[in-house]
Amino acid sequence: MSTYTLRFPGSGTIIEEAILKGREQGRNEVRIRVRIEDILRVRRVRGIAVSDAVRERVSGCDDLEVLGTWLDRAVTVGSADELFVEPSGA
Repeated sequence: MSTYTLRFPGSGTIIEEAILKGREQGRNEVRIRVRIEDILRVRRVRGIAVSDAVRERVSGCDDLEVLGTWLDRAVTVGSADELFVEPSGA
């Protein structure tokens, strides 16, 4: 008994690769946007003012690792500018 595998005309081609790459890029953009919103939300909930310059710097970042570091710092730092300061010994 044979098994039928559904394949669309572009399956296994550069077209499929482009579609899959586009989907992954879209997912990354969503992850970045959510991380940015989380950083700014933590600051707001903690009652720490965020200047336009800080908001622009956070919003302009597209590196998930950097944003993750800033999110971790957002929980403990005393001012929004401290998000960007490397801890001593780092």
